[in-house]
Amino acid sequence: MAAPQNIIGIVYDYDQTLSPTYMQDDVIFPEFGIDPKQFWQRCKELVEEQSYESELAYLKAMLDYLEMDGPSNADLQRLGAGLKFYEGLPEMFEELESLLTPEHRAMGVEIQHYIISSGIQPLIEGSRLKKHIHTIFGCEFAEDSSGRISFPRRVISHTAKTQYLFRINKGMLEANEDVNDHMPDELRPIPFPNMIYLGDGPTDVPCFTVMNRFGGHSIAVYNPGDDSRVSFRKAFQLSGPADRIKYIAPADYRGGSHLRLILEEMISEIANRIVETRRRELSEATVPAPTH
Repeated sequence: MAAPQNIIGIVYDYDQTLSPTYMQDDVIFPEFGIDPKQFWQRCKELVEEQSYESELAYLKAMLDYLEMDGPSNADLQRLGAGLKFYEGLPEMFEELESLLTPEHRAMGVEIQHYIISSGIQPLIEGSRLKKHIHTIFGCEFAEDSSGRISFPRRVISHTAKTQYLFRINKGMLEANEDVNDHMPDELRPIPFPNMIYLGDGPTDVPCFTVMNRFGGHSIAVYNPGDDSRVSFRKAFQLSGPADRIKYIAPADYRGGSHLRLILEEMISEIANRIVETRRRELSEATVPAPTH
């Protein structure tokens, strides 16, 4: 029996997509007196001189810098309450629910939000976003016997993000579930045509590529407050000849903004298609009553 496939999955990168700042700059560096310039220079050295992958480099640097303070994951989660977001967040998550009509809801259509980030998961879990997000995937630390963060437990690189798109697609959200197990398309709870991915630049290219390949939808956002235009150029270069994405928009999540108009049209189109598909399935499954 086929799965209902009535969920609209909206998937977000975090840094520079939902927030104009990196989460470390937002709450960790001020709390522990870390110089951002020195920190990121150390990360660069690990990559260039010791061949670290960039995500592992920043996690190692983080552990090195925090060694004396020895925070726990719970401490990081508390710091997450101070994370800052683009305008319109987190209010947008509830406002989007009004797009679903009584007919959509009668057919079981619902919206679920996901975050896939190379940032630190406990910080996002402690933020004001948490109650609106179905599942958060991010880098995690294991703790030692004293409860201090001690070693990376999960690392999500920009290429590894695509694994989590397939986890959402297949409903395999737990780490102990093998996302490589075969699952027929009709059994996948959130098919790619029902998914929307929002990212901000080159690190999201693998996810944009997957969305394009399997019929999903993508939006590249940029910081409207960045006068240097670096943020805009990152998004712009994904369109045109690169053909990674169809839409770019300022990261303004307020109602009536360019981004909201695009996002709302995508959601409405997906919801209407789900309803039409469900109607057809129900009609084809109905046995006409005898006429005599």
